[in-house]
Amino acid sequence: MTAEIIDGKAFAAEVREKVAGHVARLKEEHGITPGLAVVLVGEDPASQVYVRSKGKQTVDVGMNSYEHKLEVETSQADLLALIEQLNHDPAVHGILVQLPLPGHLDEDLVINAIDPAKDVDGFHISNVGLLGTGQKSMVPCTPLGCLMMLRHHHGSLSGMNAVVIGRSNIVGKPMAQLLLGDSCTVTIAHSRTKDLAAVVSRADIVVAAVGRPEMVPGDWIKPGATVIDVGINRIDAPEKGAGKTRLVGDVDFASCAEVAGAITPVPGGVGPMTIACLLANTVTACCRANGVTEPEGLTA
Repeated sequence: MTAEIIDGKAFAAEVREKVAGHVARLKEEHGITPGLAVVLVGEDPASQVYVRSKGKQTVDVGMNSYEHKLEVETSQADLLALIEQLNHDPAVHGILVQLPLPGHLDEDLVINAIDPAKDVDGFHISNVGLLGTGQKSMVPCTPLGCLMMLRHHHGSLSGMNAVVIGRSNIVGKPMAQLLLGDSCTVTIAHSRTKDLAAVVSRADIVVAAVGRPEMVPGDWIKPGATVIDVGINRIDAPEKGAGKTRLVGDVDFASCAEVAGAITPVPGGVGPMTIACLLANTVTACCRANGVTEPEGLTA
């Protein structure tokens, strides 16, 4: 069997097109332009790349982009003051504080200072609780992107056995909640799960988000299963030359693709969906804030 490749890049483009359409209607019918504020503290190179990409894609779909770049030595009080300002700014519908933060700043305190209704990352403790109890919430972008791709590929997920490898607050736990919400039977596994291979082999859906390069081999995968690889790991690539690296996921793509029914590649799978879902969350937050019917298909 050769697995169908789930093209996250193409699907993300479709999501952005839908977002752009909703943004245009909000402007035309209600005179509202969704706005996303991104806060970057310090000069972490990877974070700078992410912020630039988010800003460009925000503008491309017709939304307002507000970037706040702060010095690495910015105090906790000053950062919290900026968040409070953004919380009360009616032009800002979504707030994202780029992680990781410099070591002297308390990430949990900062995240939980964001108005939950504007928490488009879905990390605020209120949104975590709402998601966990099946209520309307802002949903974390990466798990939301995974869910969208699974729904698109399968239609209904009801009754399917799903294994999520990884228990992080950012991906693993919310992914499990979303799959439960779609009536899957869900197991959360991790690096210390006993007989992990046997656990994974029973799954119709495998979401790998453990942060270990190529940890999941093809002989763990149930024939025909759908594999969603969230991992982004950089490993040495001597075949490219001295000091060169390449990106790989948490599954061994070559061996898994021989067994699975469908699989996401790395890169080009889950990654592009994360920013697309950030834009979708911003539109959803804008609609909720203004009492406008929110678009279907852009959230859980």
